[in-house]
Amino acid sequence: MSSTTRPTADAPARSDGTSSPGWEPRQIAAVAIVAVCGVIVALTQTLLVPVLPEIQLSLGSSTSGTQWLLTVTLLVAAVAVPVFGRLGDLYGKRLMLMVAAGALLVGSLVCAFSDSLAWLIVGRGISGASAAAIPLGISLIGSVLPAQRAGTGIALVSATLGIGGALGLPLAALVAEHADYHALFWICVAGGVIALVGIRLAVAEPPRVATGRLDLAGSALLAAALVCLLLPLAQATRWGWGDPKTLGLLAAAAVLLVVFVLVERRVTSPLVDLVVNARPALLLTNIASICVGFALFASLIGTAAYVQAPSASGYGFGSSVLASGMAMAPSGIAMLLLSPVSAKLSARFGPKIALALGAAVIAIGFLSRIVFTGSYLEIVIGTTIAGAGTGIAYAAMPSLILRGAPASELAAANGLNALARSVGSSLASAIGGTILAASTITLGAYALPSLTAYRVLFAACAAAAVVGGLIALVIPTAKRSEPAV
Repeated sequence: MSSTTRPTADAPARSDGTSSPGWEPRQIAAVAIVAVCGVIVALTQTLLVPVLPEIQLSLGSSTSGTQWLLTVTLLVAAVAVPVFGRLGDLYGKRLMLMVAAGALLVGSLVCAFSDSLAWLIVGRGISGASAAAIPLGISLIGSVLPAQRAGTGIALVSATLGIGGALGLPLAALVAEHADYHALFWICVAGGVIALVGIRLAVAEPPRVATGRLDLAGSALLAAALVCLLLPLAQATRWGWGDPKTLGLLAAAAVLLVVFVLVERRVTSPLVDLVVNARPALLLTNIASICVGFALFASLIGTAAYVQAPSASGYGFGSSVLASGMAMAPSGIAMLLLSPVSAKLSARFGPKIALALGAAVIAIGFLSRIVFTGSYLEIVIGTTIAGAGTGIAYAAMPSLILRGAPASELAAANGLNALARSVGSSLASAIGGTILAASTITLGAYALPSLTAYRVLFAACAAAAVVGGLIALVIPTAKRSEPAV
């Protein structure tokens, strides 16, 4: 592979000019370790959700204070993803992937040894930087694998975001029933060690083609804008949409984003190449990613609490924390199994068709959640269908990025796409929380979301998926050759 172009379907897979008839051991090892790293990082993002009440009780902290264990991870991840992506283009994707894995290890160690909320928040903040590992891994696989292998490898790594998120809930619930919550952090420590050692031994550093330096001013502006955008979204259900803090931060985010665009258009080495990312092929892909990210996260918040609700609510089954987590496990398995299917669909029909198909399957899954509410099995089936569509859609997105972005901007473009998914998830958390709080029923001393509220949430998810699918269909077909499966 030359230093200025990525391999195409006609490019030689080996230096002797012949194509490899099958996967080579080093290729399998590279994809496996990057995929495992992606799953571990995605697990970290959702691992604490089922045990937050236990942490709050153990530390004697407030609900809002404990919630910062999730919020700080979201904010740091949003900033780290685009910055690490640009650093990967400039100084090495493998190097920055190891830095991201190191952040997971260090942050998890801090949490594992901590018994105070302040240090847990610090550790979770450090761990948040590891979110950049997934887009970096996607870019790395796209750079080091020959063209005929890249499609499958990229699809698998991309799907790890959904896989880890779906499997994190049952794993956390299982640990919570049999061990102290610190065990979850030790699992992340072990994962960080595996990721670091595996990347060091099994993954090669591709040639760097980007030039320039990190845009510090742009990084600071984008970081401030993202914090001002995502913080009120994370706190919207507590502060309220009309609260001065919410409105003020959202207004500040809008102003900072405008300033960021003006600054980036004038620097020679921008953090985000706005000219490249404003191309319809990339812009529309990122908008579709926001829609799919919305649907995925809403599925998480609309399943665990749903099945745990008592039967008197009219929809719940009084399930345990473990049973509610297990309701998500089949969707994670479906994402894993269907990622190579998505790669084949992308190779045969084009990735935008695969993305549209995945979005359609997501919509079907959520529509089934609206109609079928009578049994735990029906909930699992509906969630699994939505998860299957998410696996197909998530696996198709990097192929669209690979087609539309130049080699010198590949990691940054994948980072921006991952950021778009994160924004979609944040919107789901804010809007979904508002929807569920708008229509409630009272059981004893507790107020629970009504079945109507959940149905409205699922309808919003189906609508978001349909919009994402329609956007996918109008994404321009790039002229660059797409890696075949």
